[in-house]
Amino acid sequence: MPRREDINKILIIGSGPIIIGQACEFDYSGTQACKALRSLGYKIVLVNSNPATIMTDPEMADVTYIEPLNEYALTEIIKKKGLMPFLPNLGGQTGLNLSSLLAKKGILSDTM
Repeated sequence: MPRREDINKILIIGSGPIIIGQACEFDYSGTQACKALRSLGYKIVLVNSNPATIMTDPEMADVTYIEPLNEYALTEIIKKKGLMPFLPNLGGQTGLNLSSLLAKKGILSDTM
């Protein structure tokens, strides 16, 4: 798929708290998404509450927020960084549930 020129940054929602050796596929998929999207020239804004992941390594994203994965934190980040396309599916059910909640509350009403 060709690079979209109307997008310059993408928000990636991580999986949050995981136990070592458990749910590593979420960290792996998030890390690979960061690498692939950055290689295409997109700026990456990453949110994950778990600093003990490869995805939160400083070189994976342009901006990393180690914050609770909840409505308040995501709303504040969106206010600060502006609305942008996002990938909620790399963190499993946590990101999907959170993005559904944000959509229902109207927080994502101006996104693409």
